[in-house]
Amino acid sequence: MNLHLNSELAACYNSPTQKIRVITEAWAKDNMFCPYCGNPYIEHFAPNKPVADFYCPHCAEEYELKSKNGPIANKVNDGAYHTMIERIESINNPNFFFMQYSRRDLSIKNLIVVPKHFFVPEIIEKRKPLGPKARRAGWIGCNIILKKIPQDGLIYVVKDEKEQPVDTIINKISRTNFIKQYKLDARGWILDVLNCINKIEEENFSLGQVYAFENVLAEKHPDNHHIRDKIRQQLQLLRDKGIIEFNGRGKYSKIP
Repeated sequence: MNLHLNSELAACYNSPTQKIRVITEAWAKDNMFCPYCGNPYIEHFAPNKPVADFYCPHCAEEYELKSKNGPIANKVNDGAYHTMIERIESINNPNFFFMQYSRRDLSIKNLIVVPKHFFVPEIIEKRKPLGPKARRAGWIGCNIILKKIPQDGLIYVVKDEKEQPVDTIINKISRTNFIKQYKLDARGWILDVLNCINKIEEENFSLGQVYAFENVLAEKHPDNHHIRDKIRQQLQLLRDKGIIEFNGRGKYSKIP
């Protein structure tokens, strides 16, 4: 994997935004494999695809690429809000690549893939409509709030300028792939409890430590009046799927 971007590809463009879009998308087409099936390349969609930029010709997984000069922030700008919400609700949303590059030397510092099953409406923030004088007056965009995604869904392809093993990346995605079989509300519960577990610093934790998030979960799910029962249900699911280990007597361990 070549971690340098080719600036010559955008020589005919004037806009800095267009230049970096062309350069980063060309890099992905030439260097990126499919993190789901390991196919050695991904294909570029025809221009103006509503959400996705790339697809895997082997397994048909779709990907959108977001790039930024500097550290990847907790909030990433994306396209039309309603389009994104519709795709999430149809479970037809793309996976995402988030790229951190350096404009100074045109090198890739970090690249993260977030599997689509980690996307729920809660992580999509609605932006204010564009003003009446804007070219697209009334258009409503959105932000992706990365800090609301569990750590299990932030999978490094490149970390600190070092390429990560392909098998490790595929295994990490496969490990949580069971989530996509659930409807949106159930997926939300799984991800919420995963986030609670991630906030516990210790590798070993207790049921009581997860119960400490009861009020937070009750606020997110106001129609559920059996929060502790739901917590136990999700812990059992995560245990059965190999995300955590049950050690007896209300004790658990995170499985790396």
